[in-house]
Amino acid sequence: MRIIFFLSIFLIELCRAQITDTTFAEKLGYPGGSKVLILHVDDAGMSSDSNEGAIEAITKGAATSCSVMMPCPWVPGFVRYLKQHPEIDAGLHLTLTSEWQDYRWAPLACKESVPGLTDKEGDLWPSVEDVVKHASADEVETEILAQLQRADNMGFVPTHLDSHMGTLFASPDFLQRYIKVGIEKHIPVMLPGGQDVLIRQQTHAPDAMIKQMQGIGKILWAAGLPVLDDLHNFSYDWKIPDAIANDDKKLQAFKTAKYIEAIKLLLPGITMMIMHCTKTTEVFPYISSSGAVRKGDLLAMTDPAFKAALKKEGIIVTTWRELTQRRNNIH
Repeated sequence: MRIIFFLSIFLIELCRAQITDTTFAEKLGYPGGSKVLILHVDDAGMSSDSNEGAIEAITKGAATSCSVMMPCPWVPGFVRYLKQHPEIDAGLHLTLTSEWQDYRWAPLACKESVPGLTDKEGDLWPSVEDVVKHASADEVETEILAQLQRADNMGFVPTHLDSHMGTLFASPDFLQRYIKVGIEKHIPVMLPGGQDVLIRQQTHAPDAMIKQMQGIGKILWAAGLPVLDDLHNFSYDWKIPDAIANDDKKLQAFKTAKYIEAIKLLLPGITMMIMHCTKTTEVFPYISSSGAVRKGDLLAMTDPAFKAALKKEGIIVTTWRELTQRRNNIH
């Protein structure tokens, strides 16, 4: 494992030496070479446990941002909290799948207008592949707009848009609608449009796809929106050893070490690091078997050792709201 870790460092340094373009962080006024990080919690609104985890990770931990799954049943409680704490950075976690076996949700758009988004039970499809196979780009855009409309109806102004399970990145047509809505509504969208070193490592995306993302990044910037330089989306795949899954102290140490390793590999620029902080109760196993992964994220974000590591590595933490303010100040 140490050999793999040091090999990763070598590859990162090699890529760093090859990167000459100005980062989006520098374009937004951060000093040259700055490593700017959004520590982002997905899946707010999915459950009460998800809400409590997101809130604790942001108010008591190192997390700086979150996004809300508008079709899910615990959205009203989270939005009520946001209204009481408007300083919290919260976007829309655009949701086109309903992946759990016994705990599911339906689209917000009228089902007759989005038949390709629903399974035979009337819920959103359980997998990304199902959505790509059955849904049209028009249906996807209709549902995106319905989720935005619900937020508006509730008085919730999102700081950004992102994609649950990456569904909007699974089809060029879906991606085009995602970008279209973001530009038309002038809402920042999660898209790594810079050097894309980390996301390339995670997805093994071909050069053509990376170049396409970088091209879209330039379009978003030209439209007056902030753009990420890279995306870190590894954390959900860090396998928790069975021996520590039920031991909070060991779980925290394991996950904190993983996140500290991750921030050491950051390149200059703006990176968004995705996590799923959840304050799991005895109910959560009835929703998902991912409780230890999500609880570990919360424990890491609230670990003083992680905050100390951010400071030691000189990481500048930020929010989508701050990025938008900086972009708006550039003429």
